[in-house]
Amino acid sequence: MYRALLLSLTCLASSAAHAIEYKLPTDGSNIVGTTEYYEVKQGDSLADIANKYNVGFLGMMAANKGVDPFLPQPGKLLQIPTQVVLPDVAHKGIVVNLAELRLYYFPKNDASIVYVFPIGIGRVGRETPNMTTSISEKVKNPTWTPPASIRKEHAAKGDILPAVVPAGPDNPLGDYKMRLAYGHGEYLIHGTNKDFGIGMRVSGGCIRMNPWDVEWLFPHVALGTQVQIINQPVKISQDPDGELIVEVHSPLSKDESQIGVKKSVDAPEVLLKDVEGDTKAKQRLYSELDKQSGLPIILKS
Repeated sequence: MYRALLLSLTCLASSAAHAIEYKLPTDGSNIVGTTEYYEVKQGDSLADIANKYNVGFLGMMAANKGVDPFLPQPGKLLQIPTQVVLPDVAHKGIVVNLAELRLYYFPKNDASIVYVFPIGIGRVGRETPNMTTSISEKVKNPTWTPPASIRKEHAAKGDILPAVVPAGPDNPLGDYKMRLAYGHGEYLIHGTNKDFGIGMRVSGGCIRMNPWDVEWLFPHVALGTQVQIINQPVKISQDPDGELIVEVHSPLSKDESQIGVKKSVDAPEVLLKDVEGDTKAKQRLYSELDKQSGLPIILKS
């Protein structure tokens, strides 16, 4: 009774080796998915609920500000960020939007759908860079050769890493890796052997995926597939009927002094022009620029 279908129900629950599929809009808009709600049960945490719907942890927190992430109140109705505005970039191959901690996959053989996944990205000091590149290598059951800088970091904490970590449950890359051609090939899209970090800034610069998500994506992505990594904290959808929707995410911290501190975000000039002369739309826009809920918000219809 708490599930609202704002569009036709195209978002399917995820499970092992299955992805969440969204039908691309045909009405000229730029928004996909449906609004989902969940009533908290005893013993739930936001991480549990995020995994249930295959969304990111920080995205859940942004959409439900003020809710204790570890002990949410039973009976509390939470909004699940399963409706999204597509990034303003070519819908081709893999698109990673760092600001929203999501990966989009637009399959070459079907231009009517997109798959959306929560991801972990590079932490402050080891940022994932913006780039346009391609998949240069795919490896199942990879080994991991920790870079010297990572080994040094771990050694400073008393954790001595081996020169090569073999494939298996102790390998932080998980069961699959896809190498990006950018730079010297040091950036990967890979799985994980940890039960946290998806939808967060936790990696050494690579794109980290849930094990079941990368298991699904790996066989679907061919060598040479284009990968675009962008940083768009503000996304816009406007359909031919004039409905204007904005989705605002918190900007990424640039250094350690910004971690945990609220950061301002500016609206693109095109959006400011769209709400010019509409007092209510402008008020809604500035309210969401402040709130940064990561949810699609209707400015005018």
